[in-house]
Amino acid sequence: MQEYILKSDDFLVSQTDEKGIIKFANDDFCKVAGYTLEELVGQPHSVVRHSDMPKAAFKDLWETVKSDKIWTGYVKNRTKDGGYYWVFATVFPKYDTATKERSYISCRRKPSATEIQEIQELYKTMR
Repeated sequence: MQEYILKSDDFLVSQTDEKGIIKFANDDFCKVAGYTLEELVGQPHSVVRHSDMPKAAFKDLWETVKSDKIWTGYVKNRTKDGGYYWVFATVFPKYDTATKERSYISCRRKPSATEIQEIQELYKTMR
């Protein structure tokens, strides 16, 4: 499995509806994940979920953002070709008062090697 290491100026952004269906993805996200925008829009964000990620991390993410709070954490994602990449993610809940729709915006950057090493050890203790 090939690791893609983000560049220091990569900034991955995506927006999902309240069910986690992708509504938008920026160029950096498409490039790193290996998908076109057309392939991503309409798909569940879990299309990039790596099987190494503990379910507890995503449970915490969804409980946090559904409570209108901002979530931050480290995520190992899967690329279209079966590789993987690590990100430090910040997920913001958003509510559109005009349409009455809730959505979530995720902004992701490159974590340090030390951060990845530390979170891998923690994730081994979780499921």
